[in-house]
Amino acid sequence: MNIKPIKTKEDYQMSLKRLEVIFDAPVGTVESDEADILGLMIDEYERKYYPIESPDPIEAIKIRMEEMQLKQVDLIDVIGGKSRVSEILNRKRKLTVEMIRKLTPRLNLSPGLLINDYQLTR
Repeated sequence: MNIKPIKTKEDYQMSLKRLEVIFDAPVGTVESDEADILGLMIDEYERKYYPIESPDPIEAIKIRMEEMQLKQVDLIDVIGGKSRVSEILNRKRKLTVEMIRKLTPRLNLSPGLLINDYQLTR
């Protein structure tokens, strides 16, 4: 096992290629240990140089609705009437604190994610 820190884009590419080769190594082998270490190093490099931004509150709600196979009508009891749900999801109106309190357990989303600011459309 010859592992060195990932410092450059070239190191990163080489690490990805090596991980592809040893990814399915049997547990307990030197290659398996190398794959574990490479995976951690690649993850750290990607967090630093390729961060993934959290979705804005409305996108987070839409993503979770899709995952849970929910329709707009399913949020009426949480957000308000059918038109209110539509206004929120179409960015015509902001979420209120009360809506966030109800959406958090209903969609199993972090309140911290839902309180982030987002732009309304006019």
